[in-house]
Amino acid sequence: MFENFWGNLAVQNTLEGMITRERIPQTLLFAGLEGLGKSTLARRFAARVIGDPARIELDDLSLPDNQRLIETREKLPADKRNDDPLFFSSHPDFLTFPPDGPLRQISMPQMRLLKDRAQFKPLHGTRRIFLIDQADRANEQAANSLLKILEEPPDHLILIMTADNVYDLLPTIRSRSVVLNFSPLTNADMQDFARVRKLDNAERRIALSGGSPGVAASLDIAQYQKRRAAMLALLKTGAGAASYGSWVPVSEALGRSKNEKLELHLKFLYDLLRDLTVLREGGTAIRNIDIRDELTALAGKVSRKWILRSVEGVDEIAALLRRNIQKQIALDGLLVEMRKAC
Repeated sequence: MFENFWGNLAVQNTLEGMITRERIPQTLLFAGLEGLGKSTLARRFAARVIGDPARIELDDLSLPDNQRLIETREKLPADKRNDDPLFFSSHPDFLTFPPDGPLRQISMPQMRLLKDRAQFKPLHGTRRIFLIDQADRANEQAANSLLKILEEPPDHLILIMTADNVYDLLPTIRSRSVVLNFSPLTNADMQDFARVRKLDNAERRIALSGGSPGVAASLDIAQYQKRRAAMLALLKTGAGAASYGSWVPVSEALGRSKNEKLELHLKFLYDLLRDLTVLREGGTAIRNIDIRDELTALAGKVSRKWILRSVEGVDEIAALLRRNIQKQIALDGLLVEMRKAC
């Protein structure tokens, strides 16, 4: 239906119907986990509405040139980023606003720029489409500015937002959007995706991806295993299954690694805690199937209360990410709280 897009047929059918009936809402919110193709489908949809798919695809944030620009901007001082807000626009009627800076946020200057550019009429056809990628990363000022835009959008503008967690968005933003929920792909869909993309270590990638084709395609397996091992060590120590001494070298290594973002490690903690919950309740459908024996042994040592308190601790750290909290201090503190909950 949408070329080179896998899965989520219900979402594709809904978008196809909007195009066919020429009844497209002015604000769409694509919601779902990382790697399910939300921004990819936004570009495919835009290409169907305004044409010129080749130019629109140049705004794919995973392209090497775009990645380098985003990484370069992380090193710039805030005033320089604010003077030159980040956006991509290979096609004049399709603009992409991604998270910017070391904290990966949608900023107020970006929303000001969006509001200014939204007033311009389309150069081709009758529509302009703006994509706010990871809109749930908008800071408070940017979110309020975005809300004002949603209240009175120009007639020619279609605004598409993506969000990993829609509940990080203001309720008033959600209420003004048509929400389309993306689900993880089935194993059969992932097999098709891996075959067409000719992925190496396909079975391993599929097992670790959690049904997300974007994760499967981009996964650095060695780096994945290293990060997961560090977070598994944290959980074992926090559960009293390993000594504090076993955590110390891991903690020190994390403190020395300047390029290892805390956010990446929190995702592993969530996944591992999910698997522990499944195993403790007698389930089998875990993501980290290759370390099932280790997780099964650990699940037998922890209580439901411990898991819930651990998840709350990870949530508390996640809420502080935008304040640039130091990862070593944050994880050491989480470990102490886990041990108290034993």
